[in-house]
Amino acid sequence: MSKRLAAKHKIDRRLGVNLWGCAKSPINDRNYAPGQHGSNKKKPSDYGVQLLAKQKLKGYYGNLTERQFRRVYQKASQMKGDTSQNIIGLLERRLDAVVYRMKFASTVFASRQLINHRHVKVNGRVVNIASYSVKEGDLIEIKEESKKNVAILEAAQSTERDLPTYVDVNLKALSGVFVNVPKQEDVPYPVVMEPNIVIEYYSR
Repeated sequence: MSKRLAAKHKIDRRLGVNLWGCAKSPINDRNYAPGQHGSNKKKPSDYGVQLLAKQKLKGYYGNLTERQFRRVYQKASQMKGDTSQNIIGLLERRLDAVVYRMKFASTVFASRQLINHRHVKVNGRVVNIASYSVKEGDLIEIKEESKKNVAILEAAQSTERDLPTYVDVNLKALSGVFVNVPKQEDVPYPVVMEPNIVIEYYSR
């Protein structure tokens, strides 16, 4: 088992949810927290509920650091409109999230690695920053010399996930356009996300 996969499974166990909807997630067989007293469920406090909501959303996008995630919240709160929708929009505009949505990578972690290793181009230019903010109409593609990468081809051919409506993808060409910034209801989360409760956490 790779370190990345092990890390993903640890996040699932800690949060008590199958965060990415993976068939092999340990939470499918052990629906309780890790540790000796993992099965002793107590009603969480308000703070506990807020913390869990934040950890789920932060973990889903490749386990962002607290500093990175707080920056997303701060930027979202300064934008016009619904802050909870702004948070989702900013997270879904991250290049690693877009590459994952376009099925060029099997996980957000793998997507980040592809970007870091310079396999991804945005509007014809290689971008190796996972947090790069994609704009509507941007063309995202796998660079030509990387199109025979087995991991990329397997991810593109996988039937485990469908393409969301806010990306227009040619899986044969391994290229796609980011059509629009999605609303929360457009994002295919396998678990319920609660950005409104995340706002409560940071507003304490």
